[in-house]
Amino acid sequence: MLEIYNTLTRDKQEFAPIVPGKAGMYVCGMTVYDYCHLGHARVLVVFDMVYRWLKASGYDVTYVRNVTDIDDKIIKRAAENNESIHVLTQRFIDAMHEDADALGVQRPDHEPRATQYVPQMLEMIATLESNGLAYRAADGDVNYAVRKFDGYGKLSGKSLEDLRAGERVEVTGSKNDPLDFVLWKHAKDQESDEVKWDSPWGKGRPGWHIECSAMGSKLLGEHFDIHGGGADLQFPHHENEIAQSEGAHQCQYVNYWMHNGFVRVDEEKMSKSLGNFFTIREVLKKYDAEVVRFFILRAHYRSPLNYSDMHLDDAKGALTRLYTALKGAVVGRDLSRHDTVGLKPDLQEYGGVDWSEPYAARFKAAMDDDFNTPEAVAVLFDLANEVNRSQSAEAAAQLKALAGVLGLLQRDPQVFLQGGAGEGGLDDAAIGAQIEVRIAAKKAKNFAEADRIRKELLDAGIVLEDSASGTTWRRA
Repeated sequence: MLEIYNTLTRDKQEFAPIVPGKAGMYVCGMTVYDYCHLGHARVLVVFDMVYRWLKASGYDVTYVRNVTDIDDKIIKRAAENNESIHVLTQRFIDAMHEDADALGVQRPDHEPRATQYVPQMLEMIATLESNGLAYRAADGDVNYAVRKFDGYGKLSGKSLEDLRAGERVEVTGSKNDPLDFVLWKHAKDQESDEVKWDSPWGKGRPGWHIECSAMGSKLLGEHFDIHGGGADLQFPHHENEIAQSEGAHQCQYVNYWMHNGFVRVDEEKMSKSLGNFFTIREVLKKYDAEVVRFFILRAHYRSPLNYSDMHLDDAKGALTRLYTALKGAVVGRDLSRHDTVGLKPDLQEYGGVDWSEPYAARFKAAMDDDFNTPEAVAVLFDLANEVNRSQSAEAAAQLKALAGVLGLLQRDPQVFLQGGAGEGGLDDAAIGAQIEVRIAAKKAKNFAEADRIRKELLDAGIVLEDSASGTTWRRA
């Protein structure tokens, strides 16, 4: 039984989809005027994990992750670069796909762009106006009348008075109330080449919040299962989505709201002003993309994620231990003679896992508990220890199959273990992991395996020296 922590109700609830056997999920995607940063990486990986687990649980999933391709920042950046908005946004959409692909993130079923759904936005704004929830201001903008929507603040847990006093509330003279937000921005010059669309309220462009309401409702229906995004979107973006969608359609918008935690850098919130702002591309120049994915999944999605070189190095060493266990099993046995179901790289299929098997049952229990990936990863390490002890091809297949559900351990172990070491050699983490496996083999009196590892390291230029105090190594 899958349980999801619902931000709206502030507790874990059993997942009961609107349509049995199907699941609809909308996740707020990127505003494409620059390269994706670590916060984006977490959103991409976390909801890819959710997508994978829903499918592994047997649901027919429709996953929508939008692209915001019209926005004040986009317009400003395009003008600074002296290029068209389309050229700018397409370049960064392509870069986003490259980053997501590197991190093992599967493409969503739909990736709508805001500029493709302006008619649906206009239709929703008109409905809100007819329902008495939208008004045209003196400056030509169309605003949402927040105080006319009962329940505003239910997602963020703030009262209207709290929100009125909040720092993020935009105050202009064109609003009836400082809490009101814009649905349609009037064009400052109706005849200029400013980006704009025709509307019943004059030429202009949509506000940010209405975009997701329109795209989500069009692709998943007026009422759907899961809406996700970063914790920073809970207010005002998602709060405003609820007000718009429920105000227009007169029904509940979303059943389960999911928000992943913030990314911090050396215990401080990541921000450009602090100079601790990293793009995915910058990180991938130093660390293997699977290490970054593993680092993100080791933490629970709702917890803060603290980025540092020390934590990435630790993640690299941990992932190396898992790959080393697989490598030992692959080299020690001819897996072609055994049942290798689950070893195939096709991550769309999860039929190779026997969920009644004890390790798999523990893994499933962890993932069903609000996607508890730290506990699921702990199961992988327990299983890796079993692989090291028994050299069982079946245990290795199970390890790879379970890890595959998380998008991990799908490469040839040797390729991973030699990656990033320079000159094709083993790095320190890989050597340490091999030594740990050799020690485990010796304790299990599997001396042939211990000798094999020693020889393999020697062939790679690594000399092991055993003593009463332990095993040390040096490069030949």
